[in-house]
Amino acid sequence: MVDVSNFKTPGQLIRHLLEQRGWTQKVLAVVLNTTEPAINQIVAGKRALSAEMAVLLGQVFSIPAEKFMDLQKAHELYLARGLVQLDPLLEFRANLFGSLPVGEMIKRRWIDAEDVKQVERVESALTKFFGVHKPEEIFSTVQPHAAKKTDVAGPTTLAQQAWLLRVKHLAREIVVPRYSPDSCREAIKALSGLLAAPEEARHVPRILSEAGIRFVLVESLPKAKIDGACLWLGETAPVIGMSLRFDRVDNFWFVLRHELEHVLRQHGRVEPIIDTDIETAGQDVPEEERLANEAATAFCVPKKELDSFIARKQPVFAERDILGFAARLRLHPGLVAGQLRYRLKRWDLFTKHLVKIRYAVAPGAVVDGWGDVAPVGH
Repeated sequence: MVDVSNFKTPGQLIRHLLEQRGWTQKVLAVVLNTTEPAINQIVAGKRALSAEMAVLLGQVFSIPAEKFMDLQKAHELYLARGLVQLDPLLEFRANLFGSLPVGEMIKRRWIDAEDVKQVERVESALTKFFGVHKPEEIFSTVQPHAAKKTDVAGPTTLAQQAWLLRVKHLAREIVVPRYSPDSCREAIKALSGLLAAPEEARHVPRILSEAGIRFVLVESLPKAKIDGACLWLGETAPVIGMSLRFDRVDNFWFVLRHELEHVLRQHGRVEPIIDTDIETAGQDVPEEERLANEAATAFCVPKKELDSFIARKQPVFAERDILGFAARLRLHPGLVAGQLRYRLKRWDLFTKHLVKIRYAVAPGAVVDGWGDVAPVGH
């Protein structure tokens, strides 16, 4: 059996096999019913070996056709490496365009480009968007934030950073009074009176603005999976961004109160603080997140009240009981439903109460997404 690894091209292998048999290239051409020049060109490496010819050669010399084709492919790669000039930025571009939904960012006018195929223009626009000097520095950007995102243990993705930057860009355009912790506490108190009906969420942007907290709604980028974030433009300039990825009354109020706790405790001003999504959060979370989660849970439904309700009604939660419990606490039933789903880990229950809320909160807020483009000054 011939050791094919000793040869670099199909032509070298064919020449060896002919010598073993004492054949000339003319004899092989006759056997294969082809022309002698065709065989000469293959042996000399001037003509690529076709799959059909590999099959015929395999039959003549009792060698698998794959062996001939492997040599042909290896030879072509060798030639290509000598002809193709390697692009040092190729790996960078693969990571950049693979990590960011560039087409979506163009569509939503986050970056100034017309088509994703305009590589140089896109790279220039992304460099400006991320606030760096050259494209290669984009991956080194890290925005201080405290965010509720699905992967609590993983690093912030480039798409999530892009979303955070968009929130920050829009927040810079908003003028609000000076912030103080007392104004935040007053805002939380005012917000607690809005929980009975989704329509009351229309007051959220105004209440936060009066407290010196910039509030921005930015639709999430594909696969970013980020719900909300707390950013700081300065020591006394907090920003809350929300994606409304889950357009539900329970999720909205939980995420908003969660981020307000971050603001109140001045989290996210120096180092990123990442949260898990409300529906997948476990017990092993950072202390900052535990505090924010507890505050958000108590805001939606007081813990003692919910504990008592579950103890009295479990395992059957009748519709009238949920409605009565919510009415007594002056809450929308969706807030009770959301907390019950989380406590019971039954995400299939009480879905009819989880009404939408974006329609109510968006009109008074700075909004980017869902068909709207918020202008940003440069």
